[in-house]
Amino acid sequence: MVNPTVTQDMLRDALGHHRAGRLPEAERLYQRILAIDPRQADGLHLLGMIEYEAGHYESATDLIRKAIAINRQGISYYANLGTVLQAQGKLDEAKILYKQVLALKPNLAEVHVNLGNVHQAQGELAESVECYKRALALQPESAETHNNLGAVLQKQEKIEDAIACYQRALVFKPDYVEVYYNLGNARKDQDKFAEAVEYYRQALTLKPDYAEAYYNLGNVLRAQGKLDDALVEYAQALSLRPEYARARFGQALAQLLNAGFEVGWRNYESRWQTPDHDTPLRAYPQPLWSGQRLGSGSLLIWGEQGIGDEIMFAGLIPDAIRSGNRCILDCDSRLKPIFERSFPGISVVSGYDPAGDPEIVSQLPSGSLPGLFRATGAAFADTTSPYLVPNPTARERLRARYADGRKVIGLAWHTNNRKTGRERSIDLSLLAPLSALPGIRWVSLQYGDHSELEQKADAAGMPILVDRSVDQLLDLDVFAAQIAAMDLVITIDNSTAHLAGALGVPVWVLLKFAPDWRWLLDRSDSPWYPTMRLFRQPKPGDWQSVVQRLQNAMAALGLQESA
Repeated sequence: MVNPTVTQDMLRDALGHHRAGRLPEAERLYQRILAIDPRQADGLHLLGMIEYEAGHYESATDLIRKAIAINRQGISYYANLGTVLQAQGKLDEAKILYKQVLALKPNLAEVHVNLGNVHQAQGELAESVECYKRALALQPESAETHNNLGAVLQKQEKIEDAIACYQRALVFKPDYVEVYYNLGNARKDQDKFAEAVEYYRQALTLKPDYAEAYYNLGNVLRAQGKLDDALVEYAQALSLRPEYARARFGQALAQLLNAGFEVGWRNYESRWQTPDHDTPLRAYPQPLWSGQRLGSGSLLIWGEQGIGDEIMFAGLIPDAIRSGNRCILDCDSRLKPIFERSFPGISVVSGYDPAGDPEIVSQLPSGSLPGLFRATGAAFADTTSPYLVPNPTARERLRARYADGRKVIGLAWHTNNRKTGRERSIDLSLLAPLSALPGIRWVSLQYGDHSELEQKADAAGMPILVDRSVDQLLDLDVFAAQIAAMDLVITIDNSTAHLAGALGVPVWVLLKFAPDWRWLLDRSDSPWYPTMRLFRQPKPGDWQSVVQRLQNAMAALGLQESA
């Protein structure tokens, strides 16, 4: 017969070891308890938590479930089983358990936090916020919960509210390194780069091996145009975590921005290992092409990233053709008509799977073509310009529609890009002074609802034609013909810029202070597109100076402001 006093004494000792972090000693005692009484529920439960802390989730789940089967009144069992399931990614099951626990005992702050974490992981941000607020009502001095709440508010783009939460967390835990890191991220999101740098440096003072902080510090320094400093931080992150793909990719973007093409393209291949790259790597069985002449069969080149990227990288299709190989280009279906017209020597497809096609002997994503053909600045001289051919009938029809004796200038000013759209877009009202220049017919090249575009143009005081027969989101081939009908295109950094450059139309591109890597630094031309001219912000957010330079450039073309 089991003496419960003995097992309880042993359990008390084991729990003491457990709480003190002496896990081997605790585990040995739990095992002894279960050898004496295999149905000792607390022993099963706590041994399950030892297994959880060791990362043995399956055995932890099994032990805690056995404890629950013996004692269905053990609320902590359910809560901790939820913790183990959450660690396994079984979020729906964990959520059910947490809700069951809270229905029985609603004053468990830690369970509210755990439930909030599950909601956050599932993208249920409003529900997550409510859970954290309930937890804080029970434990208002929990720095961890204030930090968690701040992280969710930041995801909701309530940045100032998030910062207030982070600051409260520091009141209760002044050396909370993750909070300094999160404050750096919040200030980065607000383009307050100097403050972001300070917060990241504070985090690194507290935790010198914080690779993520070095990486994001590098990003902020790159956004400030301090490329050498950014590269130092990326290198530090990589010294701590050599397989840190995000840092390697950040390094590539800084190197390419600074025209370090050879090493930059090499590091650019790390894009496939980062969660930030929107295109998944296609797991084709054929080997990656390295630029050689194939003995037989065909080469598949497949498009990646967005429409603008596919257009830009398509500028290297002629290089691939000159390699003497039979080529197949797999592109976005919206680009298929213009690519077929422009590259008659290859087969253009969309949504092609070569897995079972013996004709395909090698393959390459289009973003890897520059590493083969543009390893130096001088190699850009091989770029064919223009390399896209518009529909001539549609171009002439649109050209005739817009012709009234004035120059026809197309304008695009906004992008909905989730990551960088805010910084790249310009308020249309800032461009309104250009309408005072005589001899210009302005045509909208901006995507969006036609009626809304007309309303925005009226509100901005910008007389601009919105051609309702053109919808670039539905028919890129017609949109290309519209661009080709322009005398000049003025646009922000978007797919319009790439399409105009590829068509060989004169195009002026308005760039934010810290531009995308492809536009390089301190130059007004682009090696990708010979007909392109770049107008850069002299400091972050300074579109006024850009507009003034546009006016001066137009005056140089003989387009003087009317008296």
